[in-house]
Amino acid sequence: MNSTFEVVIYIFLFFGLFFEIFLLLTFFEPEAKQRRMKKPNKHFPTVAAIVPCYNEEETIAKTVESLVALEYPQDKLTIVLVDDGSTDRTGRIIDSYGSFPHIKIIHKENGGKHTALNAGIRATETEFVAILDADSFVSRDALKEIMAHFDHERVGAVIAAFSIWNPRSLLEKLQQTEYLLAIAFRHVLSAVNGLSVTPGPLSIFRRQVFEELGTFVPAHDSEDMEMALRMQKAKWHIANAPHARVYTKAPESIAKLIRQRTRWMTGYMRNGFDYREMYGNPHYGALGMLVLPFSTFAILGTIVIFTLTVAQTGKWLWNFFQNALVVPLSFTFHVPSFNFDWFFLPLNTMILLGILAIGILCIRLCAGALLSNTKPSVGMGVVWYLPFYGIVAPIWTIRALRDVVFGIRRSWR
Repeated sequence: MNSTFEVVIYIFLFFGLFFEIFLLLTFFEPEAKQRRMKKPNKHFPTVAAIVPCYNEEETIAKTVESLVALEYPQDKLTIVLVDDGSTDRTGRIIDSYGSFPHIKIIHKENGGKHTALNAGIRATETEFVAILDADSFVSRDALKEIMAHFDHERVGAVIAAFSIWNPRSLLEKLQQTEYLLAIAFRHVLSAVNGLSVTPGPLSIFRRQVFEELGTFVPAHDSEDMEMALRMQKAKWHIANAPHARVYTKAPESIAKLIRQRTRWMTGYMRNGFDYREMYGNPHYGALGMLVLPFSTFAILGTIVIFTLTVAQTGKWLWNFFQNALVVPLSFTFHVPSFNFDWFFLPLNTMILLGILAIGILCIRLCAGALLSNTKPSVGMGVVWYLPFYGIVAPIWTIRALRDVVFGIRRSWR
C-alpha cells in the first residue's frame, strides 16, 4: 500500500477513534446515566403540535392519527395542520379532521417549510411548540416522555429518538442501523450540550425560544440545524429524550437516499459557514471545541479517503492490465499455506485499529437498541452497513460540496 495512503488512513482512524472513545466514555458518565433514566411527569403544560404539509397524501393521515392517539390531556394539546400549497389530495385529507375540537387547519400558498412552521406558531399561544414532519408517526407516550425532560428553565428544546417505520427492504434496514447508531450518538451529545440539530421528525421547543430568538428562517432548507445553532449560540440547552419513540418513512431507493442526504449535507455546510465563529470556540463548550470541528473533519476525511481509494484502485488496475499484456493470464490458482498460531496473528496496526473502530460501533449500536427498546440483531442491515455507507456517503458528500462551491440549489423533492 502506498505510504501516503497509509499515513492518511492512520490520521483519520486515530482522530475518528478518539471521538468514538470520547462518546463511549461519556455514555457511562453519571450525567448521561441520569439523562437516560425515565422521568416522571409532574405537570402537563400546553403544547401545540405543528405539522407542515406539502404533497403528503400518502402519510399525512397516519401522522395525524398518531397525534390524536397521544397519551396527553386533549385540553392541553392543540394539533395544527398547515397545508403549504399542496397540489395533491393533502388539503382534502387534513380538512376531514376539521371536526376535531383540538385540531386547527391552515391552508396557505406554497412558501417553503419554514413559512408553514411560522404560520403554525403564529396561530397558537401554547407554552410549548412541537414540530413534526408529515411523514413521521409518534408513539403514544412520546409527548409525555419529551415534556418530562424540560426539567430546567434553560432547556429550550428536546428531541426524540427516531427509527425507520416498518423497515422491510435491505436499504431500509441499512438506514435503521444508521438511526440506531444516531440514537446513542445524540444521547451522549445531549449530556455535554453538544447537539447541533433539532430534527424534523419530532422536536419540541419552549415558546420563549421563538420570542427571544425569532422564528424559523429559510436556512438553506435546513431550518432544523439553523435553529439549533441559533439556540446554542444564545446559550439555550437542547436535551434528548431517548425513550420517546418516533418513526419516519425512509427513502425507498438509493437515488432518493442520496438526494435526501445531499440536501442535509449541503445544509450542514452552508449553515456551518454562517455560524463559523462557533467552530473551535471554547465559549460554546463541547459543541464548539469538539462536535463541530470533528463533524467537519469527518466530512474532509470522507472525501480524502474516498479520493485516495479510487486513485489507489485505479493504479492497481492499470498495473494489473499492463502486466497482463506482457505475461499471459493463467487460470491456475495457488493457495498459500497458512499456519494458524494464536501467539503470532498476522495483524498490523491498521487492522487492529479497524477492528477496534468496528467494535466501538457495535457497542454504540447495542446502546442505541437498548435506549430505544429495540431488540438488537445481527441482520443484513448491520452486516452491510459499513460497506454500503463507505460507498454512497462519499457520493452525497462530494455532491454537497460541489453544490456549495458552485452555488447550486436543489429542490426539496
